Amino acid sequence: MERISLAVNGRTDIGQVREENEDAIHWHADKSLPFAYVIVADGMGGYSGGATASNIAAETLRQQLNRLTDSTFLACSPEQQQLMLRAALIDAIAVANRKILDAKQARPEFANMGTTLVVAAVWQDFLIVAHIGDSRAYLWNHYGLQRLTRDHSVVQEMIDSGRLTPEQAQESSIRNHITRALGVSAQVEPTINSWKMTQDALLLLCSDGLTEYLDDHGIERVLATHRPALECVYRFIDDANERGGRDNISAGILEFAMRAPEYDVADAITLSPRKEDVTIRKEQH
Repeated sequence: MERISLAVNGRTDIGQVREENEDAIHWHADKSLPFAYVIVADGMGGYSGGATASNIAAETLRQQLNRLTDSTFLACSPEQQQLMLRAALIDAIAVANRKILDAKQARPEFANMGTTLVVAAVWQDFLIVAHIGDSRAYLWNHYGLQRLTRDHSVVQEMIDSGRLTPEQAQESSIRNHITRALGVSAQVEPTINSWKMTQDALLLLCSDGLTEYLDDHGIERVLATHRPALECVYRFIDDANERGGRDNISAGILEFAMRAPEYDVADAITLSPRKEDVTIRKEQH
């Protein structure tokens, strides 16, 4: 097997209108193992509820994934490792859902909070993506752009039934009405899919603050032309803000290469140093 190199970067931005960032994002690439992930959550509920829900979800997934690659995992076969990664995501999503529900019970002001979630993890050449709601994952390679997730939303159901075109959905007044979210009911149903990676590729995970303004063609154009590839996250946020920035905007990039990259993983991570809060705040006037 060719040497696999993984690098990541991410950013979240409050946008031009909102007073609070209800998005949460985590990203990580292991310095010694071929393991990386990106997590994006887009909260809802207002009065800090959305931010609370998204942070619970993102942090729960982060903790679970960081514990995955222990000695037991490394001693398993590739097939077993893939099953363990899938099980870890399912378990973490269920735990996050339970934590959000518990927080809602403890704090009545958070009664309406919930969050979308999309997570992509790569181990060796195995990619797995789980999502709930309308935060998305895309893959770009020399064949072009592929959307890896299908929105859990009212407009997506209307597209699937032929009552709406994708272009009409982009302009619909109900495009933000989702049909699944974390923190809504005791049972949560993420959609989980996996693929074998066979060539160099970029993975983009984002909240709908980006896809509200950039359609698939616009996203593909940035991923295909903007270099260094990991800095696409800044370009995406700039583009969404220039078009209005009505919502919070989050974007994470995972770069998969089956050859030595031009920079090592440590260099790639330092493009955007990890901090507790990576929100770009609006200037106060």
